[in-house]
Amino acid sequence: MHGDFDRCVRAVQSKDARFDGWFFTAVLTTRIYCRPSCPVVPPKPENMTFHPSAASCQQAGFRACKRCRPDSSPGSPEWNERADLVARAMRLIGDGVVDREGVPGLATRLGYSTRQVERQLLAELGAGPLALARAQRAQTARLLIETTTLPMAQIAFGAGFSSIRTFNDTVREVFALAPGELRTRAAKRGGRRGNPPAYTTPTATPAASTPTLGTISLRLPFRAPLNPDNLFGHLVATAVPGVEEWRDGAYRRTLRLPYGHGIVALTPHPDHIGCRLTLTDPRDLTLAISRCRRMLDLDADPVAVDGLLADDPLLAPLVAKAPGRRVPRTVDEDEFAVRAVLGQQVSTAAARTHAARLVTAHGEPVDDPEGGLTHLFPAPEALAALDPESLALPRSRRTTLTTLVRHLADGTLQLGVENDWERARAQLTALPGFGPWTTEVIAMRALGDPDAFLPSDLGIRRAAQALGLPHTPAALTARAAAWRPWRAYAVQYLWATDDHAINNLPA
Repeated sequence: MHGDFDRCVRAVQSKDARFDGWFFTAVLTTRIYCRPSCPVVPPKPENMTFHPSAASCQQAGFRACKRCRPDSSPGSPEWNERADLVARAMRLIGDGVVDREGVPGLATRLGYSTRQVERQLLAELGAGPLALARAQRAQTARLLIETTTLPMAQIAFGAGFSSIRTFNDTVREVFALAPGELRTRAAKRGGRRGNPPAYTTPTATPAASTPTLGTISLRLPFRAPLNPDNLFGHLVATAVPGVEEWRDGAYRRTLRLPYGHGIVALTPHPDHIGCRLTLTDPRDLTLAISRCRRMLDLDADPVAVDGLLADDPLLAPLVAKAPGRRVPRTVDEDEFAVRAVLGQQVSTAAARTHAARLVTAHGEPVDDPEGGLTHLFPAPEALAALDPESLALPRSRRTTLTTLVRHLADGTLQLGVENDWERARAQLTALPGFGPWTTEVIAMRALGDPDAFLPSDLGIRRAAQALGLPHTPAALTARAAAWRPWRAYAVQYLWATDDHAINNLPA
């Protein structure tokens, strides 16, 4: 996108928010970079240059605009649409892998050499993994500065910086303000009317007895339109008691994170998703935000998706009725795979019951003063020694579950964001009890493949027959070729024809 100069200029001149995150505008005269929808008067075209990432702008010596805050724009949808090396690397960087494991750890996860990873990222994004991670650290630092009352030293290390000096230098270089000035500016902006800040006003309520960060309130941006009905409806209808709940208009759940655990509350609003995070370690903030955005599919490009699906005359009325459907995904790929097996050939209620039993027996207890969450979903390692006879499941499904858990625990099966989707499909299919439905639902909701398709699903077949689409799996798959690469979104529109709790925003 950033290489099409004329198209980028038109997007900037029309202040088209749909392109926020796709590219960034760097202004040669002011040395400032902006998102395409920046509210200021657009610069002259001859003074514009375009970059594929905020890190690329920073590498070239540009500072972030204080008005449009380009560092807080929605992420590029490319990283969720592709499974090549660059896309997988960007998903891992978004999850904070470079901060935790360094560039060698990133390369190891991807299965390439460090040199190959750096070369490909530089070629496509104009910045290497260290620069991309640095840009993300700067964004996290800004978030903590503006939304908490934490001391700056704690923010520096919580955002992933190795020293306070590096933290101060980076913040000044990227935002042209010292950390203290950023906090003062945010407090003044929160107290006056006009453009809303990217994040809500500061709140921090540390608990007395535990090393908790307290509650951080922020806004998760997205590209409009967004239909929350099936998104939150699906998450709540399939919620595992103790791990997930719907309370006071928010979907709440526990999070297993590298440095501790957390609880998140996500509330749909017309122009953003409200997010309240409580973490036991501030270093998990970047990953927690990344996983919540991924679960809600907030970096999707609904205009591109709906535009293609609406070309089918039988799908067009569904898209026109409720545009902007997202694919409900997960914050924990291993957890979802276990739950997918528990849900084979049983009702939603039965699947929740089976999962709740595992949570009670093997989950890690957590405290939730604000609600009814009690446990983290058990990790594969905690389930590896599971006695199959303790499971109220058919014998064949016990074998499927214990085999899956064993492969997840020993690392022979990995379902994280770094995975190649087709390779993961092949690994899943090789396991006993994994047919096309289970493999594809994991590909859709855990791996994040936007083209995953479920032609054998009973709800899909009923919807297809009612709409006049072919309803046998082979015929429907052939017809759905025209919906590629967005077949997972077509699944959401087809499911929405049924009056099921997964399609309705909870009251």
